[in-house]
Amino acid sequence: LAMLNQTEVSEFILLGLTNIQGLQHFFFISFLLLYLTSLLGNGTIVTMVISEPRLHTPMYFFLGNLSCLDIFYSTVTVPKMLSGFLFGHQHISFGGCLAQLYFFHFLGSTEVVLLAAMAYDRYVAICNPLRYTLVMSPRTCLILAVASWSIGFLHALMHSVLASQLSFCGHNHIHHFFCDIKPLLNLACSSTSLNLALLNIVTSSIVLGPFTLIVLSYLYIISFVIKKVRSQEGRWKPFSTCASHLILVALLYIPVLFNYTPPSSGVSPRRDMPVSLMYSAVTPALNPFIYTLRNQEVRSALKK
Repeated sequence: LAMLNQTEVSEFILLGLTNIQGLQHFFFISFLLLYLTSLLGNGTIVTMVISEPRLHTPMYFFLGNLSCLDIFYSTVTVPKMLSGFLFGHQHISFGGCLAQLYFFHFLGSTEVVLLAAMAYDRYVAICNPLRYTLVMSPRTCLILAVASWSIGFLHALMHSVLASQLSFCGHNHIHHFFCDIKPLLNLACSSTSLNLALLNIVTSSIVLGPFTLIVLSYLYIISFVIKKVRSQEGRWKPFSTCASHLILVALLYIPVLFNYTPPSSGVSPRRDMPVSLMYSAVTPALNPFIYTLRNQEVRSALKK
């Protein structure tokens, strides 16, 4: 095939979620509502964290970062997907495809690392409350946030640079609603072994490294609470502050582990799509609710 058809592909066609007309309208309305919820909810949290002095604490500093990420994250994929529901298959240039791939992995891996920083913050707050302000100083918080964004930036850069070196000469239909790395690799004519190695080694460690830190933080918190805290309500208080964070971790990590950590050759894109939808459209819309519904400080700041 490669010998017969050596014309380089300059654009791709995103096939999207479904071809069924009735479903497209239903999906359009559903995902538009989710997207608007994400923008409004996360925008509100960012505004509150900046404008309310009582929320100038490490926990809310990270939450503000997370909400910022969620606004950009859903914007990378959802608007393009929405126009796909209205106008059918979406054409995307090679450059546009690389840009989408870059920002998706940049924001996604930043979020994964940021959740580990938030787990560390909870660990210090519960297990070392007297030294909390010393350990989680504004400088430490800034370093953790900058590290999260930098790791995401570099990780996405590696994927984009390697993907830009591939040649595409066969068909150009991407079985997905955005340019993700795996569906793109399936279309390449040149060798993708380096890209797959990056996906299996680096991406897996960017997912599993922070995940291990989160699990360790919570194991320490649980053992601390069981050993040191005697009263029943005293035990529940630390867990209620961690609950929102744990729900976020589950919502992000379960789909991401499912999509990116198994060896990535020969996996059907049909299986990946609903999972990708979960963390690109659904989770960003849920995050603000998870934090505000469970949190007295945020609720009173909201009323103000």
